This record gives sequence, C-alpha cells and structure tokens, in this order.
Amino acid sequence: MKNFVGIDLGTTNSAICSYDGSETRIWKSPEQNDVTPSAIYIDRRGNKYVGKRAYDSAPHSPDNSAMWFKRIMGTSTPVQFPAVNLIKTPEECSAEVLQVLFGYMPEEIRNDPDTGTVITVPSAFNQMQKDATMQAASMAGLGKVALMQEPVAAVMSVMRARNTDGMFLIYDLGGGTLDIAIAESIGGRINLHEHGGIAMCGGRDFDRVLVDNVVRPWLLENFDLPEDFSVNPGFKSLIRLANWATERAKIELSAREDAVISLSETEARVRDLSGNEIYLDIPLLRDTYDKLIAERVRQSIDSARETISKAQLTPHDLERIVFVGGPTNYKPLRDKVAFELGIPGSTDVNPMTAVAEGASLFAESIDWNSQNRSRKNTRGQISSGSGLVLSFNYIARTPGVKAQIAVQLAGQTASGSEFQIDSVDTGWTSGRLPLEHGVTMDVILTKAGDNTFKVFVFDSVGGGPITLEQNEIIITRTAATVDAIPASHSVGIEVLEKLGGRPVLDYLVRSGDALPKKGKKVFKAAESLKSGASGSLNLKLRQPDLGASLVFKAF
Repeated sequence: MKNFVGIDLGTTNSAICSYDGSETRIWKSPEQNDVTPSAIYIDRRGNKYVGKRAYDSAPHSPDNSAMWFKRIMGTSTPVQFPAVNLIKTPEECSAEVLQVLFGYMPEEIRNDPDTGTVITVPSAFNQMQKDATMQAASMAGLGKVALMQEPVAAVMSVMRARNTDGMFLIYDLGGGTLDIAIAESIGGRINLHEHGGIAMCGGRDFDRVLVDNVVRPWLLENFDLPEDFSVNPGFKSLIRLANWATERAKIELSAREDAVISLSETEARVRDLSGNEIYLDIPLLRDTYDKLIAERVRQSIDSARETISKAQLTPHDLERIVFVGGPTNYKPLRDKVAFELGIPGSTDVNPMTAVAEGASLFAESIDWNSQNRSRKNTRGQISSGSGLVLSFNYIARTPGVKAQIAVQLAGQTASGSEFQIDSVDTGWTSGRLPLEHGVTMDVILTKAGDNTFKVFVFDSVGGGPITLEQNEIIITRTAATVDAIPASHSVGIEVLEKLGGRPVLDYLVRSGDALPKKGKKVFKAAESLKSGASGSLNLKLRQPDLGASLVFKAF
C-alpha cells in the first residue's frame, strides 16, 4: 500500500499527516499533540531538542534556542545560538523540524521509496523562499518532495470534510502569515480563482502587541526596570518569558472570557535593578485583547475584501468562510471577520491540522515518477491486445461517486459478441452487454481511493471468453480535484525594448495565471554568437516583486 505524506511547516507550529488512498492520519508528537512547535534548543553539552521541549526551554535560555526561523527562509540572515557558539541557516533549522516530524511515522512509510511528501508554503512565498524550503527538505532526507500553497491544501481538506458545490473563501491565519484564497467547487472539482494575504501577519504579531501594550507597561509600573529593558541584554530572558506567558494566556482566551498572564518568581529567575524578584500576574480580558488586535484584524479583513474584488466577486457570491490556522480558534476573531465581510463562518475542518491533511491528499494526485512532479493522468485506457481492435476508455480519477466506461471498437465485430464488467471490491456485475462501438456504462465507486473492476469479452461463437492482455480497470475516487492553481507571483524574462535600447520585462507568467501554464515565446539575440568565441547568451528571469534575478537549474 502506498502512502502519501503532507507536512505543514509552520512559523510557530508544524504538523504531519499521511494518506493511504482511503484514510488520513495525523501523526502525533511524543507528547501526543497534533502539532509540534517549530523550535530548536541546544544545551551546553551540544544535545539538540526539537519541538515541545525546545519551546518550553527557549524562554529560559534564549541564547540556546531558535524559533520563528520560517520568516527568514530564503534570506542570508543567520540563526545564532550564542550560548553554544553555533550558527545555523534558516534552512538547516527547518530541516531539523522536518526530520523530527518525519520520524513520527512508522519505518514502513519513512523507508518506502514510493512515499511522496508535499510540504506547504504560504502563497506569499517567492521563488527564493520556495527553493529554500526544498533545500531544507533535501537536508532532512525526505526523498521525493513537492511544494504546494497552504490555501490549496486547506481547500483539499475542506472538500474532504464537506464536498458541496459553491464558492468559499479560505482565511488561513497562521503564526506568521495570512493567506486568503477564493475557491469554487463544482462536482468535487476545484478552481482557485484568486489569492491574497499579508506576508507578516499572524499569531506571533498578536503576541507582540500584547507584550508591548500590556506586559511591558505593567512591568515598568511594578518593578525597577530601565525604560529600554526590552532591548537590554540583561533582561533578554525576561522578554522571551513574557512572550511565552502571553501566548499561554492568549490561547486560554479561546475557551474563556478572561485569563491571566502569569509567571512565577521561580519561572522568571530575574531580579530588577533594586534586587526584587520579578513575576507576572496580569489579568487579561477578551475585551482588552480584541481592542489590541483590532488593527491587525482590520488589515486582514481589508486583504480579504481586496482578494474578493480582484476575483470580480461580491460577498453575496460566497457561501462561507473556512477558517484555518491556530489564531482562528479564537471565536471573537472568527465572528468579527464573518460579520465585517457579511459571509457566514465555517468550522468544517480542524484549523490546526487542515493544511497538513490537505497536503497529504494532494500528494496522492502527483505522479511521483515524473521529473517535474506533474499530476497523474486523469484518463485511462485498456486494450484487448488480440486480433480484436478494442479498447475501454474511462476517467481514471474523479471526485464523483460514479464513473463512465466507454467501448471503442475499430471495424466490425461479429454479431452476438458481448462484454461484462465486474467490481472486484463488491462483487457487483453489469451482466453481459452487446459489444458495440460507443456503448457507455456507469460504474459506482463505492469507496474513496482505488476501485477495481475486471472486464470480460465473449465471442459470438459459443459465447466463450476472449483472452485480453489487459483486463483490469482501476478508477480512483479522490477527495477533490484541483483543476487550476493561480500563480502567486509574476515571472518575466529581461529583454531589450529595441536593439541597443533599455531593458524591459517580458512576462512569461503573471500573478493569478492558472498553473500549470504552457506557452511559447520567440526572442532574438542582441548580438551575434559564433562557435568557439567567448560570447554567451545570458537569460535573466525575474520576479518583479522580489526585485532580484531567479536562478533556475535548467539554465
């Protein structure tokens, strides 16, 4: 049995899910949690910890730990561990998280050469950030890997939970980014019409607002601290602990009207300038929290409105909002977004694991033997291979519960020839039917995943069976089929406006174009090239919003 893996590599938390063609499974951490903190801690003896233990240790030992490195993927910014005199790249840190997640699964899945893994990235990720993610996967030794946008993965999970027709908006608010996507489902086939979002907007930003506006003033009022203690090296651990305590209280607000940002003297282990032991005991009401994050929430709503407008739709065209990501566990936020947009909210999926689950579902649709990780062929055909020029054509992959098989027959066949199709899974049989060109038959797909049928052909003389070289039809019932994924960034090639003129960008793909996209453009060299000469033809591919050249191995 093949297994397909989906990984949500998040800013604050990550998750892993597998799909065997029928059922999905979230693989839990050793602490039996669905998600694992994207955190690394290295102690003074060089022992490395990733996940919950690292997350809990980080506030006490900030110089031994690293978090939120997803935000600097694809940049030259180093991740430093000063206490152990170690520097890592963001890709190396992400590889550590990926390796730990992959280790949650049984060896049968990890070591299977047929296992394919899809890692999700925000829609806002540019090519350099995507390349960095692939580099992290390679460092982690994950084998066959492909990337997909987080909102697309969320859509796959939504369709598995509720496969209904209509337009809906994905509001994916994670720890570091906001992704907005508009999807349309018709008969289980999905088209993504538009996407948007904010690159630096997430739960981490909500925590920072609370620390700056609640915790910091409270500490200055109750303890003898310098005004700049937030950036004072002597109080570095205090700030990390304050963030840690604030996040705990924020999560509690998802289930309660109030919470306390608390930190005992034993946990803090810091004294103020007068020698007093510092602690935190700050009441936090939902009303206070709502006011502090109101501006960020408003920005997210504006981003959603902009995305709806770009898709040339109105809120009335959308059936529901699907909320994904940890911060959307907070009901007042969901209610605010739904009210302001005028679209009903939905909690069809687990916001913490929907992206990983959807990625595993999408992984099943990829032809992992193809070099460019293209989709599996949606059409199938079996041929007789005998003197009879006969084939059976069918849809090999469909989200529907029915599929059609058509007879294609070249030339004439003897009157009285028949065929029969049987279900290997259920024992259902079509009975014998006349073998004629153009005859079609609907078969029922009784289960998700592969449904197997056998074909029998009988001659007109005595009704005996004709041996077929291929007699098995496998039709996969998918959770959903994504027909079109919009490009998140434009890509162009630098050309000269005219011979000797200024360089301009000729777009190959524009943001919003349906992918995959094929095309042909003809360019002329601006100078003569001769065999054996030192001249060269340089192709410069650029992403305008990135402001830098892209490096593609194909060139």
